[in-house]
Amino acid sequence: MFGLIGHLTSLEHAQAVARDLGYPEYADQGLDFWCSAPPQIVDDIKVTSITGQIIEGKYVESCFLPEMLASRRIKSATRKIINAMAHAQKNGINITALGGFSSIIFENFNLEQIKEVRNIKLEFERFTTGNTHTAYIICRQVENEAAKLGIDLAKATVAVCGATGDIGSAVCRWLNRLTEAGELLLIARDKERLNALQEELGRGKIMGLEEALPQADIIVWVASMPKGVEIDPNTLKKPCLLIDGGYPKNLATKIQHPEIYILDGGIVEHSLDIDWKIMKIVNMKLPGRQLFACFAESMLLEFEKIYTNFSWGRNQITLEKMEHIGNVSVKHGFKPLALPL
Repeated sequence: MFGLIGHLTSLEHAQAVARDLGYPEYADQGLDFWCSAPPQIVDDIKVTSITGQIIEGKYVESCFLPEMLASRRIKSATRKIINAMAHAQKNGINITALGGFSSIIFENFNLEQIKEVRNIKLEFERFTTGNTHTAYIICRQVENEAAKLGIDLAKATVAVCGATGDIGSAVCRWLNRLTEAGELLLIARDKERLNALQEELGRGKIMGLEEALPQADIIVWVASMPKGVEIDPNTLKKPCLLIDGGYPKNLATKIQHPEIYILDGGIVEHSLDIDWKIMKIVNMKLPGRQLFACFAESMLLEFEKIYTNFSWGRNQITLEKMEHIGNVSVKHGFKPLALPL
């Protein structure tokens, strides 16, 4: 059995979803209540591969909200993720993906040092961040959609915002080694990590956000932030392909221009309908078919009976692992979300 640990995008969103799911006691509560709310299994899932194989899983709502980070309630945020992991393990789930901020919180606050939750000894090999599959899907989206828009990748300038993160660094390695991508612009907050990435790649220009974005034909946004960012569309190249790989995804609502093509990054479509309700709750356009690539990674590992933390730790994603999970993804009927052209 596979598991998905997720969270909603805001307090307002959480209140509305709680009402829809039949948890009225959660629906009118403020942030203090959500800080103490326990994790819940809120969806049973059935997925059919194009090979005919059928697997089952569960969605674990962690009750984490991005406002917890924005208001510096770090202990509440970390407790949410650890408790959700313990809940998944307690329910016998073999491999569980940490979606959205779950993996970011786990890595940034070194939660691996927490070995036990109450009477449950955490078995970290039962969990995966899903970042390898996410990075693979974003890279394929860059390649596929640039070609559709007439952007020659070999001549293009590609800006990666969040370049030193787990997904961002993997995207940079793929573009550097497995494509003919032109110029790479590396954007992140940590200068030491940026320098190390530049040295590893053997190229790439380190730039600030305001300087880099106007130069980019393709922008890969993989910096997840509790609050959105303001980008002036008038400063961007035309045409420009913008892959929004962060969570929550909000760039499409902020940037409106006919020659700026914004695609939800790290989203896959399955060839067959999935029996679940959770993707409708997180506002996927085709909730029966579309899902986060990180969630799909746990499904793929369950299909292949690979019960290990396939994606784990910062900057541990290799090109070999990306190609492996990519081949498995195609085998079972998943494909990168495309622009609606």
